[in-house]
Amino acid sequence: MGPGTVVGGRYRLQERIGAGSMGAVHRAVDELLGRDVAVKLIASRARTDEERRRDEAEAKVLSQLNHHSLITLFDAGTEVSPSGTSIVWLAMELVQGPDLSRRLAGGKLPARQVSLLGYDVAIGLDYIHRAGIIHRDIKPANILLFDYREDESRLRAKLTDFGVAQMAGDPMPQADEFTGTAGFMSPEQVRSEPAGPHSDVYSLGLVLLRCLTGERAFPGMAVESALARLFRGPVIPDSLGPGWIAVLAAMTAPDVDERPSAHEVSEAMMELATAGRGRRSTAADPERIRAAEELGAESEDGPDPLLDRITAVTARVLDVPVAAVSIVGGDRVWTVSGSGTQRGSADSAKSLCPATVREDAPFIIDDVQKDPRTSDDPLVAASPGFGFYAGVPLRNAEGLALGTLCVMDRDARSLTGEQESTLRDLAAIASDVLQLRQEVREARDALNRDPAVAD
Repeated sequence: MGPGTVVGGRYRLQERIGAGSMGAVHRAVDELLGRDVAVKLIASRARTDEERRRDEAEAKVLSQLNHHSLITLFDAGTEVSPSGTSIVWLAMELVQGPDLSRRLAGGKLPARQVSLLGYDVAIGLDYIHRAGIIHRDIKPANILLFDYREDESRLRAKLTDFGVAQMAGDPMPQADEFTGTAGFMSPEQVRSEPAGPHSDVYSLGLVLLRCLTGERAFPGMAVESALARLFRGPVIPDSLGPGWIAVLAAMTAPDVDERPSAHEVSEAMMELATAGRGRRSTAADPERIRAAEELGAESEDGPDPLLDRITAVTARVLDVPVAAVSIVGGDRVWTVSGSGTQRGSADSAKSLCPATVREDAPFIIDDVQKDPRTSDDPLVAASPGFGFYAGVPLRNAEGLALGTLCVMDRDARSLTGEQESTLRDLAAIASDVLQLRQEVREARDALNRDPAVAD
């Protein structure tokens, strides 16, 4: 089946854009909805009912999944090609970005990018493992990157290609099966033993090591590469630092019982992403708290029309119900301007903003109800709770993060690269406004102390 072929009565194939473990992937147009999709074609050699069930396995696996770190399945079916071959097709979300394998062709990645990428993949794995599904083929080519820009520190990732995925505890034997990709297989896969959730964790460990070093941990031809891990662990350079060394060593431990769960890996990745980044201040910095609380107290005098205009534009441009400029003190948060929310102050424990002032980059959580950093927050746990949060720290001239410009939505969602840039730009304007207000106050105070200053 080539370009121009229509499958499922609505998906017109265009150019081939890749190949998975069990078939080719084409860009296609959904002629019913007028959108681009990815269609995977799997040539069936099935002769028995059991073989046909294997061909349909990926569609059945994907149909059970719904998570922002996983590729989304829209539709599935079977067709007969002009040559008479039975074809299983899957219509899936089209990710506008390269896979990690292509990105790594340009060299290794910065450690912070790797930790954030690892976080995305780990929470996706945690989700499928909880659903009783093992991916069994974690490798760079099966990790798709989206909204990626060369000048950004945030890589967002989606896991794809469930062609060899298996339900945990599936009675179908795996003996004599060589599943996965040699360079990233776990030792138990090499031995053709049942692969559980910790097998995916091992493979992800090798992927992250590849990202950090630019080199495969077990180079060589397929058999040589696969067998090497039966006799030694991967070499983890000391230059990666103690945090990465500890996490990668645990993930690639030869004993499956010594490996962390995918959930534990996600927590470790977030800790690595936020550690040692040279921030001027943290949320608990006394100087930051003093400056923020002075600003918050002064905001109680009345609304700021310019900040109100900024939050209104933010909500409209990003198409969100809530946008707010908030000042974060020690134990209180002042909402000084809001669109879709009221001005006022609240206990900091009832706000998502304190987490943002600890960051030196946008703090974006696509699904706050499933993220361990935010799932227990009152704004999230309430019914109906919020599903999405994105905030940018607002810094003064001394580099202190005094507050945030944030947006929230009821449903989980993602920001495109352009939308994230827009939020950054609007936050920069809000920071300038707050800085200007501070300078005006300081000049007024100086004038009150010494009228001669006016001369």
